[in-house]
Amino acid sequence: MPMRRLEDGGFLALLLLITLAFAWLILPFFGSIIWGVIVAILFRPVYLRLEKWLGGRRNTAAALCILLILALVVLPATVLGVSLVQEAASLYTQLQSGQIDLAEMFDNVQKSLPAWADEMFVSAGWTDLEAARRMVGGSLTTVLESIAGQALGLGQSALSLLAGLGVMLYLAFFLLRDGAAIAAKVKLALPIRPSIRDRLIRHFIVVIRATMKGTIVVAMVQGFIGGLIFWMLGIEAPILWGLLMALFSLVPAVGTGIIWVPVAAYLLFTGSVTEGLILTVCGFFVIGLTDNILRPILVGHDTKMPEFVVLIATLAGLSLMGLNGVIIGPIIAALFIAVWEIVARTHPLIHGERHEN
Repeated sequence: MPMRRLEDGGFLALLLLITLAFAWLILPFFGSIIWGVIVAILFRPVYLRLEKWLGGRRNTAAALCILLILALVVLPATVLGVSLVQEAASLYTQLQSGQIDLAEMFDNVQKSLPAWADEMFVSAGWTDLEAARRMVGGSLTTVLESIAGQALGLGQSALSLLAGLGVMLYLAFFLLRDGAAIAAKVKLALPIRPSIRDRLIRHFIVVIRATMKGTIVVAMVQGFIGGLIFWMLGIEAPILWGLLMALFSLVPAVGTGIIWVPVAAYLLFTGSVTEGLILTVCGFFVIGLTDNILRPILVGHDTKMPEFVVLIATLAGLSLMGLNGVIIGPIIAALFIAVWEIVARTHPLIHGERHEN
């Protein structure tokens, strides 16, 4: 018996060591693997319909799904990225050359303020327009330089980007084609009680679908609508502003208002009252309500989490994992809540205490 325990302990240690080594090995492609799994889960219903329509030809159905992913996700993202870089470069050039004069913009705002607001401006010490221009201009320049730097980095590491994209699509192909068989093997390997295991797997799939639909889709719609409104109003760099609105919409308690509210205020203060009113109305009743209308339809109540949990998980995910953390953070938080709910429902001590009470 002691020898058997020693052998079992040795095997578990070997299993842990090899698992950690494999995790370290695939770490450079962690983002690609995560997105491959997410894409496979999202497009699984489409694959099943194609497979049925094609008479059970799994390879053809999976290949058509990959082509659909390229057409609906990869190609639009590439076009958007190129357009964004062009707008950012143009805006950066105009700032550097003085075509966009932030000091003059501040001056126009101050001149259009009522007397009481102007007095507040002066008492707060916000009269040094050149300092204000440097502060805001420096922040905006930093953002634009960051976008340009990211684009340059992607261009210089095009091979790595293509490799990551290839890994994602390749993995998604096999997960779509062999997803049922892979899931069955994972279920058998997990050392968890079957009822709890099946509940966790179901919840994991629901969380991924709900997070993608309720976070990414809503953000894309809000960013698209915001950028379209900016374009219709003739505001410079609508794609850049649309992207920023999409990014800020991912952060609870912040939202798209951090972008369109200052722009609407500037338009109103500088005499473009019609454009300012249009942007204000569209901001409140079109961009703002998009989240309230779409999210319940796309997500429902399956993964409803407290707003503070979503905020902390999103910001922590962004801090630790970059853009991948926008998805992974809320997923981890939702699974954390699900696991502890299962513990609360099944743990004998908790049930015993409740029964006694």
